[in-house]
Amino acid sequence: MLKQTLLPSQSNSHFYPALALLGATTIFLIDTFTPLDIAIAVLYVAVIMLSATFLSREGLLAISATCIFLTIASFAIVHWDDLESSAMIRCLVSLSAIMVTTLLALKNNKATHDLRDQAALLDLTHDAIYVRNIDDVIVYWNVGAEELYGWKSEEAVGRSVLDLLKTKFPKPIKEIMADLADANRWQGEIRQTKRDGTEVVVASRWSQQRDDKGRPIATMVTNNDITDQQRAEDDLHKAQGELAHVTRLTTLGELTASIAHEVNQPLAAVVTNGEAALRWMQRDVPDLKEVHSSLERMISNGRRASDVIARLRALTRKTDLIRAPLDANELLEDVLLLVERELISKNVALKLNLANVPLPVLGDRVQMQQAIINLAVNAVQAMSTVADRPHALHIRTHIGQDENAQKTVTIEISDNGPGIDPAVIGNLFTAFYTTKSEGMGMGLSICRSIIESHGGKIVATSEPGQGATFSVHLPVREDAA
Repeated sequence: MLKQTLLPSQSNSHFYPALALLGATTIFLIDTFTPLDIAIAVLYVAVIMLSATFLSREGLLAISATCIFLTIASFAIVHWDDLESSAMIRCLVSLSAIMVTTLLALKNNKATHDLRDQAALLDLTHDAIYVRNIDDVIVYWNVGAEELYGWKSEEAVGRSVLDLLKTKFPKPIKEIMADLADANRWQGEIRQTKRDGTEVVVASRWSQQRDDKGRPIATMVTNNDITDQQRAEDDLHKAQGELAHVTRLTTLGELTASIAHEVNQPLAAVVTNGEAALRWMQRDVPDLKEVHSSLERMISNGRRASDVIARLRALTRKTDLIRAPLDANELLEDVLLLVERELISKNVALKLNLANVPLPVLGDRVQMQQAIINLAVNAVQAMSTVADRPHALHIRTHIGQDENAQKTVTIEISDNGPGIDPAVIGNLFTAFYTTKSEGMGMGLSICRSIIESHGGKIVATSEPGQGATFSVHLPVREDAA
């Protein structure tokens, strides 16, 4: 509607001037050569109003001057030798009407050109902009919309937006319209269909226009194509998931000996208790009580071996984030069983200082295990170059508060290795940044992603030569806060 109102049709570019010229000539002839005692020259206002639709300010002034000249010329031809008062009055009335109409036309011409310039600016933007009325019918369609969707303005104007673009909204349209009515604005991501049938994702911003009585009359929609951006984000999210899976497998590869040791212990106990049960059974008088105890110990150790296998399968399985109630202390106990062998082989003493109260959090057990294992193994490896003091891994848990005075569960993992260079500590959690010659630079980045996906944060502190501490802060579970 905006575009069609401001820009005259090319088909009328020669018709209107010809009509104005014909009208001016006719009025002059009638005013000059007919004996009518009326202000015929007043009709020149029609010529001026018609000329205002296609002439600039300078052209309109020229037409007005021409009409004034023709009015005076006609008066002079007819009444030069008889300047009667009524004819003079009719001439003055006609001249006044021409001048007033010219002033009004000039004012309207300026407003029209301002609107035309504003509409031209909308065509300069790469954004797709269209205006729809309260019936969702398109009344304006800019060049950006033509380029994005493939429909020309004359094809889109007058059609329903929903029918033309087959829009898919992130929530029910009634809720969106209610939000628009409340704030006169709405923004979000929507899916629409182009002329060739392909689907695009756009970041859409709506602005509602109201009349002087507050009633909605139109909505301007500005859309930006973010299809490639969203596809890239989806690919990145998928790649991060794949990378997290690979990291889990890498972590397991480093801990294979520890896991095998953990499984062998209960299996060896099962064999030992089974042999004991046989000996008690083979006695002249079988000791059924001892047999019963041996069998119970076999069952217990078998279940322990099953739990180890279950943890192994969980770590190697590609799963989405599954939030469940957890206790941070119990989570650490599971992790320590997996890294125990690593501690023994590297001659690292474990020093625990766990809170004596429950530490309730909400999270994915497997992913949290992955993050803590990574931090613990990093701490053990960091001490491998230290030879002047015993190696010790300190793990501490406690309840704290964040900057908003909200309760948090804090897990601190410290080593007494060489510490972290202050120049690089700010880059530790950056993807692909590593201080290890054989490292990928993804372990700490993934740890941070896991912790942040659980609503927490991870902080590294260090004093060069005195070791490093990684502090994990997780929100206390709401039902326990």
